[in-house]
Amino acid sequence: MSTSRKRRLRILDGLSAADFMHPEDARAKAALERIPALGAITKKVLEVGFERALYLENVADNVRVDERMFPRLNRYLQWSCRILGVDVPEMYVTMDPVPNAYTYGHTRPFIVLSSGLLDLLDPEEQFFVVAHEVGHIKCEHMLYTVLARNLAALIDAVGQATLGIGALLGTGLALPLYDWYRKSELSADRAALLALQDPALPVRVFMKLAGGSRPLVEEMDEDAFRDQIRLYEDEAPTGLDKVYKFLLTAFRTHPFPILRAKHLDAWIESGGYAALIGRFGGDEAVSDTSEPDGP
Repeated sequence: MSTSRKRRLRILDGLSAADFMHPEDARAKAALERIPALGAITKKVLEVGFERALYLENVADNVRVDERMFPRLNRYLQWSCRILGVDVPEMYVTMDPVPNAYTYGHTRPFIVLSSGLLDLLDPEEQFFVVAHEVGHIKCEHMLYTVLARNLAALIDAVGQATLGIGALLGTGLALPLYDWYRKSELSADRAALLALQDPALPVRVFMKLAGGSRPLVEEMDEDAFRDQIRLYEDEAPTGLDKVYKFLLTAFRTHPFPILRAKHLDAWIESGGYAALIGRFGGDEAVSDTSEPDGP
């Protein structure tokens, strides 16, 4: 499958996170902020220094992307930040066969891509994932992401400091925090689409994340995947089905890929994506997403 092409991407001057944030993300964040334990947990994460420790481990154990190291990935990062209006963070590649990407750090965010993810996705799909991570920074998701990634240790630390009361409060924080964590992904998906500006591409990414294999990529069918989305949604929900769906998702950090595809397709079909491109699209620049040399 060849992905070599040049396209003109619009710089989205004046775009704010509020312009594209998924309403479920906004509602989940508001519910999270009403929890009494949140202030104590947030204070503890800043005191303990999880962010600094993981940053140092990341620098020591992974490979940093720049204009000399993985220049094509570096260009995806530069383009994503320019289009979305975000200061350029550090980005790293880690040796991990599991396809994954994440952004970590509240005061000094950095992006990490796994080798398994890069092996699975083609160049433009990699661009989408990089822009997705930049979208988290644009939406200022990072403080609560730090909380979610360190929740167990934080509950224990706060519980010890408050004779166990903090642990009880922290346990009550887990479900709404993970609920927000999943829904924040929906906003970052929208940001990625705004950066890549190709509505046909995201479904390929979600399809591969759901069950992709490099040797079998040519045998995957996007229409069949969309049929599977409808099958999941069209199943007549019983009371027990609702319980199953809750139990399957309650402690996941990401929505199922099939649901991410559904939400992004719905936004495209509603005209929300096109409206923002038309409203904020400013200067254009050539982007060749497969060649390592910059424009």
